Amino acid sequence: MLTIHHLSVDFEVGGDDTAVFARLFAEHIREWSQRQEGARARGRLLAREASLVGEEAGHDPSAGHAPAPGCCGGV
Repeated sequence: MLTIHHLSVDFEVGGDDTAVFARLFAEHIREWSQRQEGARARGRLLAREASLVGEEAGHDPSAGHAPAPGCCGGV
């Protein structure tokens, strides 16, 4: 998890600085949020798939070791 303790933003624009900042911030925070949700959804999907085949979540079958019984198709 990432925690931001201090954030400083400096920019120069013509017109209403507050409105421009609010618009840009909303666009970028929406994109960030969508990426975060996508990552969580992929994690849930991988965990679900791993549980269906009896693998530990996060296990990489291409790691190059001999599969243990019940793991990665090991007998």
